[in-house]
Amino acid sequence: MRHIDTVIVGAGQAGLATSHELTRLGHEHVVLERSTVGERWLSRRWDSQTLLTPNWMTRLPGHRYAGADPDGFMSTADFASELRGYARSIGAPVVSGTAVERVLVSHERLHVVTGAGSWRARNVIIATGWCDVPTRPPASAGMHPSVRSITSSEYRNPASLPAGGVLVVGASATGVQLADELRRDGRRVVLAVGSHLRMPRRYRGADIMEWLDRAGSLDRHIDDMPDPVAATREPSLQLVGSAEPRTIDLAALAGNGVELVGRVIGASGRTVRFDAPLAGRIAAADRVMHRTLDRIDAVIARVGLDAGEPDRPAPFSPPEAPTSLDLVGGGIRTVIWASGYRRDYSWLPTGVLDEHGELRHRHGVTELPGLTAVGLRFQRTRRSSLIDGVGADAAIAARLAHARASAAAA
Repeated sequence: MRHIDTVIVGAGQAGLATSHELTRLGHEHVVLERSTVGERWLSRRWDSQTLLTPNWMTRLPGHRYAGADPDGFMSTADFASELRGYARSIGAPVVSGTAVERVLVSHERLHVVTGAGSWRARNVIIATGWCDVPTRPPASAGMHPSVRSITSSEYRNPASLPAGGVLVVGASATGVQLADELRRDGRRVVLAVGSHLRMPRRYRGADIMEWLDRAGSLDRHIDDMPDPVAATREPSLQLVGSAEPRTIDLAALAGNGVELVGRVIGASGRTVRFDAPLAGRIAAADRVMHRTLDRIDAVIARVGLDAGEPDRPAPFSPPEAPTSLDLVGGGIRTVIWASGYRRDYSWLPTGVLDEHGELRHRHGVTELPGLTAVGLRFQRTRRSSLIDGVGADAAIAARLAHARASAAAA
């Protein structure tokens, strides 16, 4: 049993940012990583994937992008390399290849059990990320055996799939990017559309992320949201990072031959069923987009920025969509579930999770003394789960851990 003030679980951007802040405070800690730094950005991403935020937004405590292409988009492999360099530069005490099996509570301390031994700590900071375990909805269990069924984290490139058409389930950032890539490969692609957020890649002469940053949208606080639970479930924006900036919304996909259908509501053998209100769902996404662009226009007018003319995406009315699809008869040989992620907190003490298995917390602080989290979706602000946003929450978690250790020593 080793004794230490704080254990950070996870050596991604959230864990490393927290390590930087603890080091700055002179606080003893260790970072336990089940694999290696940046591994998830390599093993759970497809070959052509890039970050959705421009390079200038690659900012962590004590580090910011300093390359020659601030408006470009880094590949996930390059970002993994960036994380490894960051870990070295801050001297992060990372112990790789150490999976946490259980956290136990004993005598006001937290025992962190791993396959390589245990740690006794005052604080445990969860930094395992929001995109932990890909979800497969119940419908995925009923697929015909001739159809390959995978999650988006298993997809690598078009050549890795069987020949034939593809049904992509989910129309957030991942789903629309995979549908686009597979259609460009010449395949029949059907995209099942649930809740989504439409947004242009560029607006009035600048990247949309720059406008969201300037307008304060990324700093919107969870406590100011009308429905905080719904806010944490916001789908990711339909964006793609590419050398030539382009919009990848449903209108663009349909124009390139992607077939749009509703949300998957069931599957039985070779038949998949979809719900009907596709047009209403698309209209709702357009209303959200226009409200966001209205706020950006107001900021531009208020500060007198020299921006281009409003160039909003045209309204989009989808063609009538079928409510069922014969996969085998339609030549569909693969279904890709791009339907989101869940968190695996089975290693945490009982009592800290809600009925859905999610962490109960307020701004990352749980009811269990010493147990906090960094990097959750809308943990404090909309920026919290972004590379550009983990630093602020990491600083808060580090100060709480340091204060608790200092109080115990007093």
